[in-house]
Amino acid sequence: MASVHIEDTAATAAKNKSKPKNRLAPNYWPFVIPALVVIAAVIVFPWVFTLWMSINSWTLGQSQTFAGFANYVRLAIDARFWEALWHTVLYTGLSVIAPVFLGTLAALIFDAQFPFRGFLRGIFVMPMMATPVAIALVWTMMFHPQLGVLNYLLSFLGIGPQEWIYNQFSVIPSLVLVETWQWTPLVMLIVLGGLAAVPREPYESAEIDGANAWQKFRYLTLPMIAPFLMIAVIIRSIDAVKSFDIIYAMTQGGPGTASETINIYLYNTAFSYYDIGYGSAMAVIFFILIVVLSFVLLMARQRANWSDR
Repeated sequence: MASVHIEDTAATAAKNKSKPKNRLAPNYWPFVIPALVVIAAVIVFPWVFTLWMSINSWTLGQSQTFAGFANYVRLAIDARFWEALWHTVLYTGLSVIAPVFLGTLAALIFDAQFPFRGFLRGIFVMPMMATPVAIALVWTMMFHPQLGVLNYLLSFLGIGPQEWIYNQFSVIPSLVLVETWQWTPLVMLIVLGGLAAVPREPYESAEIDGANAWQKFRYLTLPMIAPFLMIAVIIRSIDAVKSFDIIYAMTQGGPGTASETINIYLYNTAFSYYDIGYGSAMAVIFFILIVVLSFVLLMARQRANWSDR
């Protein structure tokens, strides 16, 4: 009996030893709560407050009254808002197309082997390191119709002085010129990364088949760097659509309202005219437009994946 009792005791001890000990599940909430508080304070609360203000009529110095959707109805019939929207679309489109085209061309040039290639790359990317306000001030002086260096250089080509940012028809192309000068190097770096990942074997086969330089670019290089081009387009689109500092520092939306984008109009409405309610409604609509644009760009990015080819 004693031996049986000892065997039962040993078996029970071994069984209990094999069972995992009950441990308290780790609690991660103390680490998550500070991040949630920051997100709520920095992102959630400002947007909730903006939505609330957009359905109120409030001008600084006056009492706040509930307006419902009156601010949004006012936006729908505001010709200046639609003009600002068109300026935003035009400015964004040109500020994406020009840097992507020139950046791709620069990447193809710098991908070749030639002396001082690294040094010239470093010189080429310097514009993107400068601050936007400093760039705006320098280019404003260069654009001056009488004293600007650009008109002085054009005189050597027999071209008369241009009004640049002081003319309503040339102001947006002039601003796009500044944007292109600053951000073409970024596109170049992105495309250079794509060119570095492109395999060389297809080019050797194409050369054996007698393909020329354009055919190799059209049917080999371009399809293989398409995902990188889409990344450049997305980055440039996001940056251009929210551009404010260069435009405001150079033209403040002028002459007149010729270069007034939604960002400039929103700023003037809220902080120059102190119409906080109407400015908040404009911010909400602008946010919705950005969300739609982001969705379209992300869908295009998915279609440009290598796996879809």
